[in-house]
Amino acid sequence: MRDELIDIFKAGLARAEPAAAVSAALSDVSRPNAILALGKAALAMTEPARDAFPDVPCLAVTNAENARDLAGVHVMIGGHPVPDDGSLAAGEAMLTAAAQARRRILALISGGGSALAVAPVAAVTLADKAEVSRLLLGAGLDIGAMNLVRQNLSRLKGGGLARAAGPGGIEALILSDVVGDDPAAIASGPTVPPLGPPAAAKDLLVRHGLWDRMPESCRMALSRPPPPTTPEGRLRLIGSNRLSVLAMAAAAPDATVASDPLEGDVADAAARVATAARAGPGTTLWGGETTVILRGDGRGGRNQELALRVACALRDIGRPWTFLSGGTDGRDGPTDAAGAVVDDGTLDRIAAAGHDVAAGLARNDSYPMLAAAGDLLITGGTGTNVADLQILRMG
Repeated sequence: MRDELIDIFKAGLARAEPAAAVSAALSDVSRPNAILALGKAALAMTEPARDAFPDVPCLAVTNAENARDLAGVHVMIGGHPVPDDGSLAAGEAMLTAAAQARRRILALISGGGSALAVAPVAAVTLADKAEVSRLLLGAGLDIGAMNLVRQNLSRLKGGGLARAAGPGGIEALILSDVVGDDPAAIASGPTVPPLGPPAAAKDLLVRHGLWDRMPESCRMALSRPPPPTTPEGRLRLIGSNRLSVLAMAAAAPDATVASDPLEGDVADAAARVATAARAGPGTTLWGGETTVILRGDGRGGRNQELALRVACALRDIGRPWTFLSGGTDGRDGPTDAAGAVVDDGTLDRIAAAGHDVAAGLARNDSYPMLAAAGDLLITGGTGTNVADLQILRMG
């Protein structure tokens, strides 16, 4: 069952292959003055666009793992998941290129762009931005909430790239890494209006008890008036979590596609998977993106922790089962695993290796336990990102 589930997962990955998705969309794209790509899939998206418009300047910003030399393309590397000096340089370069092109920009947007390119508003430093990212990630906020805050601390996010380009200046091809495919949440929406004004970001932080922990410069920035109106552009979704789930369903025609994505805290998501497991034999498919509240200093990621919690929830179900949870970018948290494939023998293998599952989960230390069980899902960097995919097979 493990190999079958991995093959189904790979079908979902194939539907999110960036170069093929961009190539299919280019027949309806006019010659741009500049090609600007941002995200983990930036280079894979840029290559067919560069081939279609070989004399057009290209700037691509991506993470170190997906970076490579690409003829005719200025490649820049930013930090992920926490922005670094490379992110700062990339953000300024993106804004400068948009201002110089002045309209007719082809923007290629994929997941990960929120950290890869940053351009903080006045008085907010890169260290401040990094601290904000740390606080938001540690609080278990969903991607929409995190992006609302990020947008209002940035000159690039929340439509900043479109404002730099001017009216009618942006045509964007988007590979969505967020559930629901809201373009304002993908890479923090550099080509579309923000999710909300600074006051909304402040209210969110207050509700979650984070306001007083934010750097002073960020509290000042979130107390300012909203930015100017964002010019409208043309946006097209060329890949998404939902489309990848449907591709998995085509590869497993007898499977059931869950009506709702797996979102929210990993413990709640594991309980939903366990409910599906009790319905009887068969295969169930999900997409989505869960969250983890960090309570310890262990090593792991949301997919690994979800898989381990599912193993605990199905401990006594009395039938054979296998569950896969993987990130489509190939990286689950700060690890080399995409996620995990667990089954009815996982907990026994972990115990035999001398690990205490309950203690490990309490400190968010799923990776070493899954490694000991031989249950890590290792794909390497995929060059794409459309959130997470999950598969349950009940015998």
